[in-house]
Amino acid sequence: MEVSGIITGFSLFVIIYVSHWACIKGEYYFTKKFWIFFLFTGIAGIVLSLIFNDIVISSISGIFGFVSLWGIGETIMQEKRVQKGWFPKRQKKS
Repeated sequence: MEVSGIITGFSLFVIIYVSHWACIKGEYYFTKKFWIFFLFTGIAGIVLSLIFNDIVISSISGIFGFVSLWGIGETIMQEKRVQKGWFPKRQKKS
């Protein structure tokens, strides 16, 4: 029985969930500038997918890389969602 597809699929859901959470929290604490984090992790994930020989690890690294690159756009859109009042805005400390 081959379980590599199940492992890759489960990893996809976990990566998307963590990326979504990081997008919301990153924009909340670091503003829209958090997109730089997604850029570097995306490039790193894609490079790692080219380095690994194992198909499962290479697939998971590639998925992580492209989901991170997708997070750049989501971080920018998250700022607009905050402006619309859909998500809380961070209060400045006085």
